[in-house]
Amino acid sequence: MDEATLGDISDQDLLARHVAGDPDAFGEIVRRHRDRLWAVALRTLGDREEAADAVQDALVSAYRAAHTFRGQSAVTTWLHRITVNACLDRARKAASRKTSTVDDAERLDQLLEPHESAEAPVERQDLHRQLIEALGTLPPDQRAALVLVDMQGYPVAEAAEVLDVPTGTVKSRCARGRARLLPLLTHLRADTGGSGDSGGGRNRTPGTSVPPASETNDAGPSDSAAVKGGGGHA
Repeated sequence: MDEATLGDISDQDLLARHVAGDPDAFGEIVRRHRDRLWAVALRTLGDREEAADAVQDALVSAYRAAHTFRGQSAVTTWLHRITVNACLDRARKAASRKTSTVDDAERLDQLLEPHESAEAPVERQDLHRQLIEALGTLPPDQRAALVLVDMQGYPVAEAAEVLDVPTGTVKSRCARGRARLLPLLTHLRADTGGSGDSGGGRNRTPGTSVPPASETNDAGPSDSAAVKGGGGHA
């Protein structure tokens, strides 16, 4: 089956075809969702290599567990839940080794979106670095909630479904995370004259939200690096 034909099939039907033995179906699912999974992993972990490994782990898990999918949520929600769990597992292991996920200027430079690195003024780059570094100080659960709600723009209810926790838990984690970030970001508000985002997104607390990430600006690894064969048989 060619790519154009696969592109007309729903995620759920593709997953069913994969379970039935279609060798190309899961690769199409990966193609559709890899960039967003990569963005979530990168923002949650703050490290490109760790994020790539987390996405690989998640896709391999999804490939093997596809037969357990019951259609009670969207395929994309199911994939994001697996990815976030893979990220949290890695973040907890890193914390137990007492290593920082964002520990040097070179790594922070890599976290900047390509368009910002090439075109944005130095002040914007510095601001972004400090915001990312501050995010890296949060506990993994709070970080994951903020990544989904404040950075990826998920409604709280959908973030709760991804994280498999009640909506109140997501709200609480976001509130605690924002409270922990605020002292770290106060000087940035002073440096910018206290001007906030006039957009005032529905899930954001003025002055404490972290920088948004788009689906396309976080340049993920190459197809082979991102999945390492995730579209093939594991």
